[in-house]
Amino acid sequence: MSALIDPGSQERVDEWVEEAVSAGARRLGDGVPTVLAGVPGGARAWDEEVFGPVVCVRSVPDVEAAFDAVNASRYGLHASVFTRSLATAFRAIDRLEVGGVVVNEVPGFRSDTMPYGGVKDSGIGREGPRFAVEELTVTRMAVIRP
Repeated sequence: MSALIDPGSQERVDEWVEEAVSAGARRLGDGVPTVLAGVPGGARAWDEEVFGPVVCVRSVPDVEAAFDAVNASRYGLHASVFTRSLATAFRAIDRLEVGGVVVNEVPGFRSDTMPYGGVKDSGIGREGPRFAVEELTVTRMAVIRP
């Protein structure tokens, strides 16, 4: 975690954190990143991409409820699932509406030989060498009659 780009960004993040706390979230500790537990839906810290040193944590009764919570978001870049169960890993890959599912690693994992990108409001298309070539290529059809 590093400094935000400008004072306005810092003020926005602070505002979102205070909004979440006012709505019932609990601040865990006083460090950076700011960790918020029990952030309710409707709070921008939960519903939007904070782009700041904030982590929101919410308890769910089981893994299916966790998948539902992820899918309820309008965003869908990448998700991480930490599990010892191969069945749970495959269920996450099948159920989660995101651009990539990373098992037992942080969602920022990336390899340039693999497609990277999101779904829903987390972007269009994919990044990576193959996708860059496709993006910069115009495919045309030509017909030549004798």
